[in-house]
Amino acid sequence: MCGRYAITLPPEAMRRLFGFADEPDFPPRYNIAPTQPVPIVIREGGVRRFLLVRWGLVPSWAKEMPQSLLINARAETIAEKPSFRGAFRHRRALMPADGFYEWKAVGKGPKQPFFIRRRDGKPFAMAALWEHWMDPHGSELDTCAVVTTEANATLAPIHHRMPVILAEKDWDLWLDPAATEKELLPLLRPAPDDLLEAIPVSTRINRAANDDPSLIERAEPVPAAPEKPRTRKAPDKRQMGLF
Repeated sequence: MCGRYAITLPPEAMRRLFGFADEPDFPPRYNIAPTQPVPIVIREGGVRRFLLVRWGLVPSWAKEMPQSLLINARAETIAEKPSFRGAFRHRRALMPADGFYEWKAVGKGPKQPFFIRRRDGKPFAMAALWEHWMDPHGSELDTCAVVTTEANATLAPIHHRMPVILAEKDWDLWLDPAATEKELLPLLRPAPDDLLEAIPVSTRINRAANDDPSLIERAEPVPAAPEKPRTRKAPDKRQMGLF
């Protein structure tokens, strides 16, 4: 899954890279968490547009806010699941990122967080879906979810899932409203094994309120918790202990 990520690209650089005409106003973020506003790029009226939406998709047909957050959409079922199939057909987006975080279990101690980024340090686009929702009182809300797939060889030792990272040559196709399911599904594959690297980072990332450049810096790995020595039970010398 993808539950935290970072995007620090300056607004003008983001506009140039993703080719939208809007003037974005989004500060550097190092620890973006679900329910927070996130930048996405959509295609509307034949041109790319910048949009700020809430991370945690609400289907357009929902009568009320879902109790569970739909922050990820599995690529394997994206075309069939009622929560995602409408957005998959009509409302696809690019989600700019510098990297994302995953956690690996280390014995019985705290999990080790990793910052997953491109080896060349360049930003990238995660495949996303977005929806426009209106509650019963008329309030409107734009929301999104990240599309995930099985992990590649780099990520598999840490987590079994990863975001779909779209190659730049595929951005237009993913945003094209006329693209067919047959054309789109092949894009939803794991990233090449040599594209990414996993950097151990501080457990400060675990607290959503922390949001500063040190979060993406390499840190000493979390030490494994020592196992408690096993103690053998004394033999039961009572009569019933023989049975």
